[in-house]
Amino acid sequence: MPTFIPAAKPLIGDDERAAVDRVLAGGGIAQGPEVAAFEAEFGAQLADGHTCVAVNSGTAGAHLGLLACGVGPGMEVIVPSFTFAATANAVALTGATPVFADIDPRTFCLDPASVEASITERTAAIMPVHLYGHPADMAALQAIADKHGLRIFEDAAQAHGAAIGGKPVGTFGDFGMFSLYPTKNMTAGEGGMDSCASEDIARQIRLLRNQGMEKRYENEVVGFNARMTDIHAAIGRVQLTKLAGWTKQRQETAAHFDAELEGVTVPYVADGVTHVYHQYTVEVADDRDGFAAALSDEHQIGTGVYYPIPNHRLPSFDLSLDLPNTEAAAQKVLSLPVHPSVGREERERIVSAVNAVAKAGA
Repeated sequence: MPTFIPAAKPLIGDDERAAVDRVLAGGGIAQGPEVAAFEAEFGAQLADGHTCVAVNSGTAGAHLGLLACGVGPGMEVIVPSFTFAATANAVALTGATPVFADIDPRTFCLDPASVEASITERTAAIMPVHLYGHPADMAALQAIADKHGLRIFEDAAQAHGAAIGGKPVGTFGDFGMFSLYPTKNMTAGEGGMDSCASEDIARQIRLLRNQGMEKRYENEVVGFNARMTDIHAAIGRVQLTKLAGWTKQRQETAAHFDAELEGVTVPYVADGVTHVYHQYTVEVADDRDGFAAALSDEHQIGTGVYYPIPNHRLPSFDLSLDLPNTEAAAQKVLSLPVHPSVGREERERIVSAVNAVAKAGA
């Protein structure tokens, strides 16, 4: 039986282990010089020089970014329903209300027309998600924001290095949040990073992550313990040096799939964008779950469904909304392995398996 190809596979090697050992040997484990260096390096490589602030998770990054921008009770923030629940959760945790809009069926990102139709007198901001590593339509969303006097925040959790016309995601809004969870395009073991459009926002996030303190025992605001440790930052710094190579591998694998896959709808890529393929997500017209089961059981190919239940239908929100593109995507999407461990042999196996299952179901 062939070796199982997992849908995701974190890559932690000797370099990361050596970095952790270095921190442990130094005795400084909590937030310190490694975090500061990681923030500077991340900003220089991925955020066009924007000031970056590291926190202990992507969710914390979104939550603290929203708070730092003044989002709170009585306000609404427009978000996609077709994403991981953390996006809407972060809004709800501020006391504001997440308002769910539909998606563009090609990119799976926020549909500008649905966003504009969702605006009310309480709308404070739009928070697009650059889903699967494909940027949202920031030009159209910015035009809507300008027209209605709204702010833009970016959920770039899955989009390290994605860009529009060479401008990196995370630099379009007041802040952009990147996740550093193990299965993302790069990891710190766990963590998040906020790129900030102003020093004021960056300072507020720093206060909020550290119990409201910039100076010890001089608590300026009520804050959280959302600090990143130097251990996690050391891992992240190593991973950052490998990200460009890994991204190239993902893009090469995606190009191979684009050319060879049959019987499924391959990912759309808008003109002028850099897609970093956190996921390579196809659409299966009929019996997506059966398709996934056949890939696993008959061909030892792992897949993922991101996301089977739209956020607005989760028990935590439980709303009755008409979001047809969201509902259709939740029934059809299937993500194939595209991580850097997928080499030439694995690419061929995946193509062969997908095409065989598609043909059998035709």
